[in-house]
Amino acid sequence: MKTRDRSSLQESKRAAGERAWGGARWGKERGWGGGAKTVIWLGLGLTGEGRDRTGNMQMRIGTTAERRRVESGAGAASNVTGRDILRSCFRRCRRHIPEAALGRTESMSNKMIHSLFLINSTGDIFLEKHWKSVVSRSVCDYFFEAQEKAGEADNVPPVIPTPHHYLVSTYRDKIFFVAVIQSEVPPLFVIEFLHRVAETLQDYFGECSEASIKDNVVIVYELLEEMLDNGFPLATESNILKELIKPPTILRSVVNTITGSSNVGDQLPTGQLSNIPWRRAGVKYTNNEAYFDVTEEIDAIIDKSGSTVFAEIQGVIDACIKLTGMPDLTLSFMNPRLLDDVSFHPCVRFKRWESERVLSFIPPDGNFRLMSYHVSSQNLVAIPVYVKHNISFRENGSTGRFDVTVGPKQTMGKTLENVLMIIHMPKGVLNMTLTAAQGIYTFDPVTKVLNWDIGKITLPKLPTLKGLVNLQSGAPKPEENPTINIQFRIQQLAVSGLKVNRLDMYGERYKPFKGVKYVTKAGKFQVRT
Repeated sequence: MKTRDRSSLQESKRAAGERAWGGARWGKERGWGGGAKTVIWLGLGLTGEGRDRTGNMQMRIGTTAERRRVESGAGAASNVTGRDILRSCFRRCRRHIPEAALGRTESMSNKMIHSLFLINSTGDIFLEKHWKSVVSRSVCDYFFEAQEKAGEADNVPPVIPTPHHYLVSTYRDKIFFVAVIQSEVPPLFVIEFLHRVAETLQDYFGECSEASIKDNVVIVYELLEEMLDNGFPLATESNILKELIKPPTILRSVVNTITGSSNVGDQLPTGQLSNIPWRRAGVKYTNNEAYFDVTEEIDAIIDKSGSTVFAEIQGVIDACIKLTGMPDLTLSFMNPRLLDDVSFHPCVRFKRWESERVLSFIPPDGNFRLMSYHVSSQNLVAIPVYVKHNISFRENGSTGRFDVTVGPKQTMGKTLENVLMIIHMPKGVLNMTLTAAQGIYTFDPVTKVLNWDIGKITLPKLPTLKGLVNLQSGAPKPEENPTINIQFRIQQLAVSGLKVNRLDMYGERYKPFKGVKYVTKAGKFQVRT
């Protein structure tokens, strides 16, 4: 009985395999010509009818010469690109996948991104893209409700559940990128993809704005089609996308208008199928350069007495690499141990960082974000600015006093630049009569927002803003004093103390130009009065 059951089970497996892969030899009957055939072993390992793995499938895509043309991007036949051949192969082999596996594939597809909406600051949807079924614009009403409750754009919840969908959003350059998914997906996966979309548009058009997107709407749709395939991320590296879809130029736009051609390339990207997909092959430069920008943002809350309630640093290292060939770089720091919560570009060898605290990588070509980091220990965060304030309102009076002074602190001799102070005054304030020792101030009586644009602070003279505050007659004294929000920028200073030690290059014999620039700026920097 057991022997019969075992033999029948093996026969069932064999039959399932034949049903699953019976049409795998279509290349011989439907190939693109005679000659030696090349076999691609996919190794899908899909299961049939809930049983064990049926094995690998072989798929013929043409002669050896045609395969070489595909790998070089020339296409296997006239008017056929390598991409078209690969997509055709996968479409054909899908016919032979077992139904059980197809069911699981369809259920997985429900967990990916279905649609993307781009919404401007006024609440208008100016672009939408659908990869699966079309999702109605009315789903964005839930987002608009959350936006209205949040008040400010930065306070909108990143994940908004609706009866039938989830809305995952991010805010970049005064544009909301809102993705629609049907079931639970790791939110960081979707948010990371939305940031990749914004960075790609920035890289292609020089800015990620509503005007630039509308001016290049065809290229935007082509990019979105390549970046996400049926809801799954496909090509998100800038170098690969630029080989697929050429960036817009005035000359190319004129030629495309006259000839009727498009920006879509006719070659398969050289890096798409390699071990280093972020870097294209055959890169050559006359001047070999490697530049790094270390940018740190301070988020801090300072209480009334000047003590630090909360402080942390969010830092990024952006790179601009223009090097010939395939260089292998190693970047080391003076004090890497102070970095927490580090995240890297895929090119970085993480094991090397764990063991030696150095960045070892083969860089992409051009601009990219090498790493981001976090410094959360308050004793390592130096506050580079201080504020002296005296804001008071009289009891049962119609006036108040306003006196604010701002100056540098722990800036290592560097200059505070682009200093801007924003204060949301109480609702009972009618207007303000102030005198600025430096800069220009404006007060909006409708929104009750005071803006003081100071600019650069040069010692020993400190900028002050003082005068009278006029309140509504008969109005009660404001219960709380306003909070001061400060923006500033310091060149050539990383406030965390992070410093690049050296950059070494291996694999190439030339000597590149190297440079590092440091910038510190305010994130959410608040002073309570």
